[in-house]
Amino acid sequence: MLLQIAEPGQTPAPHQQKLAAGIDLGTTNSLVASVRSGEAKPLVDAQDRAILPSVVRYTSEGHQVGHEARESAQVDPKNTIISVKRLIGRSLADINKRYPTLPYQFEESENGLPLLKTEGGVKNPIQVSADILKALNARAEETLGGELEGVVITVPAYFDDAQRAGTKDAATLAGLKGSSPVK
Repeated sequence: MLLQIAEPGQTPAPHQQKLAAGIDLGTTNSLVASVRSGEAKPLVDAQDRAILPSVVRYTSEGHQVGHEARESAQVDPKNTIISVKRLIGRSLADINKRYPTLPYQFEESENGLPLLKTEGGVKNPIQVSADILKALNARAEETLGGELEGVVITVPAYFDDAQRAGTKDAATLAGLKGSSPVK
């Protein structure tokens, strides 16, 4: 629930609730939580799992996110994107220098950013992150019973402006409302 603040002399609509959630978009795992009955609690999936592996597998038929995608990493490493958060806001040259053994097939965008070639098409790190955020948003909306009106996404304190902007762009691409990255 979001806090409502009223100007003096105004009264907010009584008991108006707005659905909001916090997302920890992690390098290895992610989760979504919301305040319920005054207590922050992680929102679980149908198998009662709070954690969602930050993994997306792209195929010619679509994509998988989370546990199912992670199970495919050994057999399909080129199309199973793991730890995409490390790629956000970095140039392809920087990625090749920092992570020379990644199994992905890259191409370089016009501005030097990485593009991942997958069976599902060419993806940039922001699109991959957006797919993870969409899965977490769907979990929150299903659990809370409605459309989210606000989302806060955590980012590491060491993230630079490009990485924070990339995370915000991923949230926008995922269709999240009121999303703002916080350290």
